[in-house]
Amino acid sequence: MYPPVIPYNLTGARKCICEKTKKKRITMAEKPACAQCEKDAIGVQSFGCRFAYVCQDHACYLLLNLKPGEKYSNGECSFERFGSV
Repeated sequence: MYPPVIPYNLTGARKCICEKTKKKRITMAEKPACAQCEKDAIGVQSFGCRFAYVCQDHACYLLLNLKPGEKYSNGECSFERFGSV
């Protein structure tokens, strides 16, 4: 089996074509589910090009330390705590 073809943009740099790594804006009224256990997610955490919605049990300590509605970014890592509805 051949590896997937990775298209290049005009500058010659590779671009990610994996659907799972593309962030999508939440436009639904309902909360997303945790990627690991399907509980209501409290926020989203991103490490490089991978991200996941996480609940209280599976969130990184940096996300847990954020207040509702806060965002934190450091290098390739970013965290966003959902605001209270």
